Parts: sequence; C-alpha cells; structure tokens
Amino acid sequence: MRIENSFIPVHGVGEATERRLWENGVTHWEEFDGSVVGSTLADRIETFIDEGWTHLERGDVSVFAEALPAASRWRCYENVSDEACFLDIETTGLSADRNDVTTVSLHRGGETKTFVKDRDLTGDRLARELEDSALLVTFNGQRFDVPFLETSFDLEVDLPHVDLMYPCKKLGLDGGLKAIERDLGIERDMPDISGRDAVRLWHEYESGDDAALETLVEYNRADTRNMEPLMEIVTDRLHEDVFESVTAEE
Repeated sequence: MRIENSFIPVHGVGEATERRLWENGVTHWEEFDGSVVGSTLADRIETFIDEGWTHLERGDVSVFAEALPAASRWRCYENVSDEACFLDIETTGLSADRNDVTTVSLHRGGETKTFVKDRDLTGDRLARELEDSALLVTFNGQRFDVPFLETSFDLEVDLPHVDLMYPCKKLGLDGGLKAIERDLGIERDMPDISGRDAVRLWHEYESGDDAALETLVEYNRADTRNMEPLMEIVTDRLHEDVFESVTAEE
C-alpha cells in the first residue's frame, strides 16, 4: 500500500469515508473524481492530491506522516523503503537526564552502522546519518529512543517517523520487539539478551572487558536489523487487512 492509495491524511476524511471511496472504486489518487463525497470535501481532497504529488516527487513523506495516526504511518513505508532508516539505541538506564546512550545502530540500504559512546557517537554524526534518510523506523522510539537522543545530544530528530509498536498493536502483536519476532518467526543469530543485560554489558566493558562491548554492539545491531523484516511483515498484513479486504469486495 502506497500513500497514493490513502485519503485519511485529508482533514475531514476518516477511515469510514476512505473505505467508502475504495468501495466505490476510488482506490488511488488518479481515480478521484469527487462524485462519492460532498463538494466541500471533494475540493479539499483535490487540493491535498495536487499538493501530495509535489511532496512525493521530492521524496518527502513528512506531511503525510504528520497527518496520519501513529498506527497508520506504515502507509508511508513503501514509497520510501529504500531510504528508510531503522534505528535502535542502548542506554545505561531509562532517564535521559540521568543516564547515557551507550550505542546507537542505524540500518539502511542493507548496511548497519553502530556508534559507541566515547568513540564515535556524537550528535553531529547522528544528524549527518539521519539527513540521508527519508523515513525513521523504530520500535517504541516515539516514547523512548527519539526523546532520549534529543535530550542527550541536543538533537532535533524531525524525520517522518514510524514507531512499529503501534501498527503491531493494530495487528494484535503485543509485547516487546523480541517477543513479537518470536511470534512471527523472525530469527536472531545470538542468544536472547535483555535491556538489563545491555546495561550490565556496558559496565563490564567500562571495567575493561572488550568482549562485553562486542556482545552489546551485536545485540544492538540485531535489534536494528530485525526491524526491517518486521516492517515488511507488518505492512503486508495491514495492507491485506485494511486495503485488500475492501477492494476484493468490489
């Protein structure tokens, strides 16, 4: 499902109206003719579509992400999947005011980069990495990772953002990232490690155990890499539930 299939970013269009459009054969912006809705709303949709094409030609999905509920921002993914950045952080605790970010991993275009505290992890470096991305994807990053980074590095993360926790909940997939991975059969190459273990590993590294840092980095990288197949599964399933279930009835 692409942004061009979506009408709910338009002010005044909810899921019921969007479904009515789809049921009447208006499944893409190019098919909209205004006959299914009233004239005022039709004018609003036409303006949205005209402006929307301009944003998409620039590869900018921010205006759509801002207008969509958190559980529906997955609709932005297919348009910019090649420029999506999957991000995960590890910290020494839950408070950005009292604790530190220890590692940050970013996965984009098949490549994973990891930055480590007191080595190469800086606000400038993260800003440069994020500049090259069209969409940020996290798991619980809306409440944790992004605010933590912004506080710790005086950074403004203004990328359009898909927090996978919300579309997962829409599918009935509850729990943490690793629990959902197990439910969906997404495998890891390393033993299960918890957030508490990540804190312990960092302190062991600070005490001189380089192997502990290697384990921590690989754990962080696995969290980040595994979000990509999770995103693919979630978008496929929601596409079937939200879009195909309606268009198949036509």
